[in-house]
Amino acid sequence: MTYNYKVVRQFALMSVVWGVVGMLVGVWIAAQLAWPQLNFDIPWITYSRLRPLHTNAVIFAFGGSALFATSYFVVQRTCQVPLFAPKLAAFSFWGWQLVIVAAAVTLPLGLSTTKEYAELEWPIDVLIALVWIAYAIVFFGTIAKRKTPHIYVANWFFGAYVITIAVLHIVNSAALPVTWTKSYSAYSGVQDAMVQWWYGHNAVGFFLTAGFLGMMYYFIPKQAERPVYSYRLSIVHFWALIFTYMWAGPHHLHYTALPDWAQSVGMVFSLILLAPSWGGMINGIMTLSGAWHKLREDPILKFLVVSLSFYGMSTFEGPMMSIKTVNALSHYTDWTIGHVHSGALGWVGFITIGSVYYLMPRLFGRTQMHSVRLIEAHFWIATIGVVLYIAAMWIAGVTQGLMWRATNPDGTLTYAFVESLKATYPYYYIRVAGGLLYLTGMAVMLYNCLMTMREGRAIDAEIPRAAVAHA
Repeated sequence: MTYNYKVVRQFALMSVVWGVVGMLVGVWIAAQLAWPQLNFDIPWITYSRLRPLHTNAVIFAFGGSALFATSYFVVQRTCQVPLFAPKLAAFSFWGWQLVIVAAAVTLPLGLSTTKEYAELEWPIDVLIALVWIAYAIVFFGTIAKRKTPHIYVANWFFGAYVITIAVLHIVNSAALPVTWTKSYSAYSGVQDAMVQWWYGHNAVGFFLTAGFLGMMYYFIPKQAERPVYSYRLSIVHFWALIFTYMWAGPHHLHYTALPDWAQSVGMVFSLILLAPSWGGMINGIMTLSGAWHKLREDPILKFLVVSLSFYGMSTFEGPMMSIKTVNALSHYTDWTIGHVHSGALGWVGFITIGSVYYLMPRLFGRTQMHSVRLIEAHFWIATIGVVLYIAAMWIAGVTQGLMWRATNPDGTLTYAFVESLKATYPYYYIRVAGGLLYLTGMAVMLYNCLMTMREGRAIDAEIPRAAVAHA
């Protein structure tokens, strides 16, 4: 009996491919903000059309494919059984790629629900739901037939993200179809905004956090060759995070028509969220106890551990920005963009890159990647790119917030909007440079992965004999 690595290989490779595509679109729209003429007056490549394509490509194509790949790999290895319902697993791959291609076609055409991170129209939403149900059946079916007595904590996080994203997607996407390409939300007014940001923030909380914490709890101990620092802390981390995250969405709606009590609930739970988030970060970093020397020569471990640093930074910054007085300065500014990208590029990007670098040699029968030096180069290129990007956006954002709220003694605004734009404009060039470096790193990774595939061959590892005998 062997593990089913075929679907893992497919998702791992497409994660890297879509990573390059998503980052390329991101660099292009960042360049449009610096040089607006780059849209060439073509409606399909204007910022407003390409921006949702960028977010969907990075979150759902790059990040989503990585989550499918790693969860399918981890659940097999920790349960010591091949994937349940392999045909459904294959459907999840091809269905997910069809969703991504459909997004790449419809969003530039302007076919959009205009909901953040949920812009895709109803026929694509239906396909997403079908793929996700298939995913859930495969994942939980594999756990149900496991040959190990307990469920490893990584699978707790993967399982929570699978269930929660299904609920979030189905509830938020409830709509009245008018044509094949147009629908209207089932909710109206402030209720629609509340449901949207309950979805939007938990897309961050479960898709971009819980799922990737599943990666952290498996790949960091494996790459460091050390047990998790505290298994008890990992369980506390899980339950505290899962309970708290669901309530944080209203902090996106400070100073809006949302009732003040609901805004305050979002702020309070966002602040509480700091504790489990940092508990998980500390658990991951302390797993390296006794193995710190490996950071010097292991670039894969560098990606994995530095991702935790960005996770800690982002989960400190987020709760601070949810405080109403801080939010009064940060809201609608580029500070928010810096915060999002420190999480997306630093935490999600780095943990994904490290995990895929771990997977690729094992999926293609090799002891290591084609070039370890290229992994090292990728790490430094990407790190410099992230730092440039988020630092530029932090400075630009604080500048915007301070200039927008500055008033003269008579109560009039000190600065016109165009003056704040002029003050922040130089930082947009730095953002392009940072994004270009990150994109370059992704291109290096794609080359390294393709060469590893070329030099190796697709393999399916054997299941330990003890587990087979037990079966």
